Amino acid sequence: MGMYIIGIAGGSGSGKTTFTQKVLSQVNDPKVGVLHQDSYYLPKPPPQLKINDEPNFDHPDAFDWELLRTHLELLKEGKRVDSPVYDYSSSRRTSKTQAVGPCKVLIVEGIFALWDEKIRNLFDLKFYLHVESDIRFIRRLFRDLKDRDRTLDDIIRQYYDTVRPMHQLYLEPTRQYADIIVGEETDTAAYMLAAMIKQKLLELK
Repeated sequence: MGMYIIGIAGGSGSGKTTFTQKVLSQVNDPKVGVLHQDSYYLPKPPPQLKINDEPNFDHPDAFDWELLRTHLELLKEGKRVDSPVYDYSSSRRTSKTQAVGPCKVLIVEGIFALWDEKIRNLFDLKFYLHVESDIRFIRRLFRDLKDRDRTLDDIIRQYYDTVRPMHQLYLEPTRQYADIIVGEETDTAAYMLAAMIKQKLLELK
């Protein structure tokens, strides 16, 4: 039996990273790795995606799918990869990397984790975090003000220009591919997933 891969998707502010951290802290095993899809933004946002002359980071084409697929395939083969590191303050992929793997269980989390068919087919279990838009916006607002050096005007403009329309057009439809849809209360789901991962680690020894 090879590596077990879990995909976790959901809109901006749905709590993907928090949910993933809850699971990791409960499993607490170095044989569990994580890939953050944000790390796989293209080095420069494609100019053709611009809306109102601003970069569109919420379109599927803003991501480096080829690199993400390559890294997933290498990890599946039991190898280590050097995942890019993303800087949210500058909205750019940095020259730094972070080693991931080899691992027995891998969590891939990101807004479009379920978008690409080839990547979806590598997943053994697919989650979608479904949180109402007003809650996601408030979470995003607080997060970006506190942690990402962004102004209130910038956050609101980006939400209306790209985040909201791209979510409705591209992201929400990927919910159909999920095996499990999780609502706002993620504690129980995180506990169940952690228990499942612990069992998989025993099977993959």
